[in-house]
Amino acid sequence: MDELQLGALVASSLRMATPLLLCALAGVVSERAGVIDLGLEGKMLMAAFAAGAAGASSGSFAIALAAALVVGVAMSMLHGWGCVTHRGDQVVMGMALTLTAAGLSVVLGLAWFKLGGQTPPLPDALRLRPLWAVDPAALQGLPTGLRGLALALGSHNALVYGGFAAVAGVWWLLYRTRFGLRLRATGENPAMVDAAGVSVAGMRYAALALNGVLAALAGLYLVMALNASFSPNMTAGRGYMALAAMIFGKWHPVGALAACLLFGFLDASAIQLQGAALPTWLGGGEVPVQAIQALPYVLTVVLLAGFIGRSRAPAALGRPYVKAR
Repeated sequence: MDELQLGALVASSLRMATPLLLCALAGVVSERAGVIDLGLEGKMLMAAFAAGAAGASSGSFAIALAAALVVGVAMSMLHGWGCVTHRGDQVVMGMALTLTAAGLSVVLGLAWFKLGGQTPPLPDALRLRPLWAVDPAALQGLPTGLRGLALALGSHNALVYGGFAAVAGVWWLLYRTRFGLRLRATGENPAMVDAAGVSVAGMRYAALALNGVLAALAGLYLVMALNASFSPNMTAGRGYMALAAMIFGKWHPVGALAACLLFGFLDASAIQLQGAALPTWLGGGEVPVQAIQALPYVLTVVLLAGFIGRSRAPAALGRPYVKAR
């Protein structure tokens, strides 16, 4: 593999990692506040549907973005209403959101567009385009090493760069602000937060609101960058991969980034390996497409099996807070 091929692989890995990263950061914020979020898959899916439906109907990127954000935050508020206000089971509530989103997006798509649950293709004007295009032929004059780097880091849209900037933003919010200190304390010792005069429910709702924004941006990216329209179940388990990345990263934004980059690399490699030949000692022939596509999911299981018992979750994660009388 030459320098330009490696640069193209890295660039593809970054693009594939972006929705996972945004979703993993959403999980970090909510679970640091003590709320388990198995509804990430559903929030991302409904936000993708909202963006696709609003964009196809209005022809406006701003309306599509607003629709995705409203739906993502609304689902997070519904999550909070069930888990924080009414102290329901957080795992059940998250799964209910995901199952509802999987069915509701198809039903609404069928009713509104009559395209088998899909939305009409979005016009090119609405798609997220690279901020600047990098032509491989124009890189020949650059020194060795810089050509691959330019190809790897260029030709990305604003949400790719924004997703990686969000890692620094979430880290700063959690570890360098008073709000972040209170949020982390809410996930570790909510009674202490309550004793300090801070509303535990308020902190968890605030965390869920930010969680909804990040999950909505992940859904928007799927429709506006990776695909040309919404299709049923297009998230394809990315919400659960993001949860695995979050656990592997020990509920830390930088750790989640490393895991998402690994998932993104596997996704990009799966595309590159399609049609590749097996070594002769393995019988020759093409690499099975199914085996390639299963790689990210297999890694998800391996990471969860290998690290979920070793990672220390926030102490109050999944526990509804009941104020002592």
